[in-house]
Amino acid sequence: MKKTVLLVLVGKRKEAAVNLQKVLTAWGCLIKTRLGLHAGVMENCSEAGFLFLELYGSDEDNAELARKIAVIPGIESKLVVLEQGDD
Repeated sequence: MKKTVLLVLVGKRKEAAVNLQKVLTAWGCLIKTRLGLHAGVMENCSEAGFLFLELYGSDEDNAELARKIAVIPGIESKLVVLEQGDD
C-alpha cells in the first residue's frame, strides 16, 4: 500500500490563501482528502493555517503540485510518501 500526502503550512493566510486556492482548484482532481486547520473563530481568527492533502495522482503530478504550492510566498510544504509492503 502506498499513500501520498502533502503537508502545507500557511504563514499569512490573508495574503497567501488566494494564490494557494487557485493552485488547489487547478489541481483539484489530484486531491482525495483535504483537511484545513487554523486556530480561532470569528474575530479571533489566526493568520497561520495548516492543510493536510491526501493525493491521488501519479508521482510526477503529485510532485508538480507540491512544487507549485512551495513557490507561493508565505507557504511551507512537504510531500510525504509512505509505502508498506504487502505481507
